[in-house]
Amino acid sequence: MRSKVGKRVRFLLLAVAVLCIGAAQAKATYADKILVDKSERRLWVIVDGKTVATYRIGLGLSPAGHKQREGDKKTPEGHYVLDYKNATSAFYRSIHISYPNAEDRARAKRQGVPPGGAIMIHGEANDPRIRAAVAAYPSRDWTDGCISLSNADMLALWNQVRVPIPVEIRP
Repeated sequence: MRSKVGKRVRFLLLAVAVLCIGAAQAKATYADKILVDKSERRLWVIVDGKTVATYRIGLGLSPAGHKQREGDKKTPEGHYVLDYKNATSAFYRSIHISYPNAEDRARAKRQGVPPGGAIMIHGEANDPRIRAAVAAYPSRDWTDGCISLSNADMLALWNQVRVPIPVEIRP
């Protein structure tokens, strides 16, 4: 026969397990939108219209203004989509931004230049030589037009985002 104490212990263990599962499910809330403000060097994670996380960011080496062409070192501005994740990036994880959009391609075509691409939100470089070179930069802006985060912040963002998701990048 089982004792009353044993039943109580099993009941308490079951209750704790249910609470832990509920807490884990509650934490599995994903962003509805990502907002980036280049002038503030901030990225906001939005869920149900409310900010749930904020991260400091770095931008392209020439951060002012909208990306016009390949190689201009600018981070795009406007409305895009985070459309896929790359866990094996040259940087600590990356999430692709859908630049160039149709408007960007049309503008580049009118100007007779390539629009560029491969714009990501990513963590630090995996290559220690690149990390060392970046550490020597006078500001947090060091990419070719991407949005960079610390590795810890990139992991947190990675876990908050399910693609596709809208991203707005403000000047």
